[in-house]
Amino acid sequence: MSIKISEPISVAVPRLSTRSPQMGEIRVKVKLTNAVDEELARAGNLSKDQVRTYDADALVDTGAVRSVIPSHVVDRVGATIRGKRVAEYADGRKDEVGITGAIIFEILGRDTLEEALVLGDEVLIGQTVLEKLDLLADCANRRLIPNPAHPDQPVSKVK
Repeated sequence: MSIKISEPISVAVPRLSTRSPQMGEIRVKVKLTNAVDEELARAGNLSKDQVRTYDADALVDTGAVRSVIPSHVVDRVGATIRGKRVAEYADGRKDEVGITGAIIFEILGRDTLEEALVLGDEVLIGQTVLEKLDLLADCANRRLIPNPAHPDQPVSKVK
């Protein structure tokens, strides 16, 4: 059986904001810690209450390779800007932005060292942090989960 269509069919699809709950937005609590402060505290050269941290309700962005923090968070954590990188946005625009020194990202009891791009107005968690922490996006339930193959701790593939 064949179907012949004589005229094109067009369907109007509404544009949804990425902030729409229908899009499966995943938000997660993240603790950002100045890695240099933590090392100084570990060595006994800084008291633990002087270690600069920032707690954020972050957006998980599985389309972003790198994580992003806004400049006010950089200031709060006391991170350094160690250089510049080119960021490419979803619409194809490119912009040169700052990149931080080491920051500790702690999510769901797992932590990793990471640099972050400095831009925007909220903390975004990108793929490299998710991979290093061995966390998966459960889009149906709008949450992050530990990799079921490694529920107790992150496992990094080295092969």
